[in-house]
Parts: sequence; structure tokens; C-alpha cells
Amino acid sequence: MIVTNDDELQKLKEIGRICAEALKVMAAHLQPGITTLELDRIGRKVLEDNGAQSAPEFCYQFPGATCISVNEEVAHGIPGARVIAPGDLVNIDVSALKDGFFSDTGASFAVPPVAPKAARLTRDGKRALWIGLNQVRAGAPLAQIGQAIGTFARKNRYTLIRNLASHGVGRSLHEEPSELSTWPDPDETRMMEDGLVFTIEPFLSLGGEWAEDGGGEDTWTLYSEPKALTVQFEHTVVATRNGPLILTLAD
Repeated sequence: MIVTNDDELQKLKEIGRICAEALKVMAAHLQPGITTLELDRIGRKVLEDNGAQSAPEFCYQFPGATCISVNEEVAHGIPGARVIAPGDLVNIDVSALKDGFFSDTGASFAVPPVAPKAARLTRDGKRALWIGLNQVRAGAPLAQIGQAIGTFARKNRYTLIRNLASHGVGRSLHEEPSELSTWPDPDETRMMEDGLVFTIEPFLSLGGEWAEDGGGEDTWTLYSEPKALTVQFEHTVVATRNGPLILTLAD
């Protein structure tokens, strides 16, 4: 969507804040021994206490309020009986709606004790997100986001999952502009309009190139191909003439 007035912007800021708060509270409770379902219930309570509703449930009948992916899982992990263990790499993805507006955020966390390669990957995944965010400005080409992230990944010997893209968000969870590459894409010719609302969410990996389902009854959870540790960090932003307005920052 394109933000056209202050009322829309304030509602986008509100749902962005709620998503960020849910992520923050869930991260604070992330420790060995907790199950992903217990973690999901914590996130659900934050959303509901703030008058928000889970977007994956609302839009796609996803079996959980949030997506929680552990280790070999890249995205869309279903909350359940899995117990978080020391050394796990956990991604939490929170998206929600309130008053007709949507927002989306996520982050990856390494549970202590942290292996050096996981610590470095987590640190650099966050750096990759901010490199992308720094490219946001009304009037600039969308392609420069993926170009900048791709340059960073290549210089630091990482790969990027190339079928999990960023997307427009606002009036719905996924809307135009769709399929925003967080990797170099020579076919991307669109521009960032003033007020454009979208996510930036690179999936930085130690060798993964693609995300695929596991081929069983669970058609939600995605795994990297080839198998490799992968992290994702995500913010929802508004493109302005002064740069990115990040909506999903916690207080």
C-alpha cells in the first residue's frame, strides 16, 4: 500500500509496535526447556492483550499465532511440542493485524551456549537487514536493496535463500509490490514510491540456496536446500524522501 494520510500511518505504527513487542517478549522467554508451543502462546497473549490478531491464522489458517523455526527449519515452523535445547538456532516470525492494517517482523536467536559459526551468522544476518534498510528512500530503485545485501553476502562468503522474498504489506499481509528480491535481481525495475509500505527480510545462510517443504504431512515448514544453518531478520518499513521509516521497532 501507499500511505496517503496520517490516520493510516498511525494505525500502521500501532500494529508495527505490537508485532515488535510480541517478538521482544517471546525472545525474553526463549530458553532451554520451553516448547515452541509455549513460546507461541506467549506471543499470542501479547497480540490479544493489544487488540491484535495473528495474521497467519487470519489469512492462511496457519496452525499457530506465530511461526517458530528451529535449526534445520528455515521458515514457517509450526509451534508444537518441540523443546528448545542449548545451542539451538531459533527464528521467530510475528505478523498481525489490527483495525484493518497489517505488519510483519522477525528475528533469529542463538540459544547459549552458542557455536562460533552460529554467533557470526546471527550477527551478520542482522547486519544484512540493516544494509538493506539503508537503501530505502522514495524515488530509489527497489533493486538496490537486493544488490547491497547480495554484495555483503558474497564478500562474507554467505548465500541467500532465493525463493523467500520480501513483500508489500499494509492492507493485507502480502500485497503489491510482491516478490521483492533480497538478492541481486537484474529483472527488478520497480521504484520505491513515497509512502510505499513493504518488508525487508533477507535469509542469510551458510550454504542454503533454496527453501523447500519436507515432503511429509507438514506442508508449512520450509527447509534449506542444500541443508545449512540459515537466519532471517525482518522489519516493515515505509519509504520516505528522508529514508526508511521502520514500523516494527519495540519501545
